[in-house]
Amino acid sequence: MTTATATEVQNNFGRYLKMVQDGQEVVIFKNGSEVARLISKAHTVSFLSDSLVGVLSSDVNEKSVRAERMARYENPD
Repeated sequence: MTTATATEVQNNFGRYLKMVQDGQEVVIFKNGSEVARLISKAHTVSFLSDSLVGVLSSDVNEKSVRAERMARYENPD
């Protein structure tokens, strides 16, 4: 993983684009805070799915969730 400031990336975009094409990840900082990441299209799916690990509960009961939603939106009249 490579880190760079927004100004560096702006002034040397071709260089950082080449790094990404070669499989590297570039993290961009602005004013000391991470603001963006450049990753190749090929790595996008795995990056997003890795980000979701642990977020979605595997013990969700679809029928109970549906019943809760329906009860919430039923007309009390």
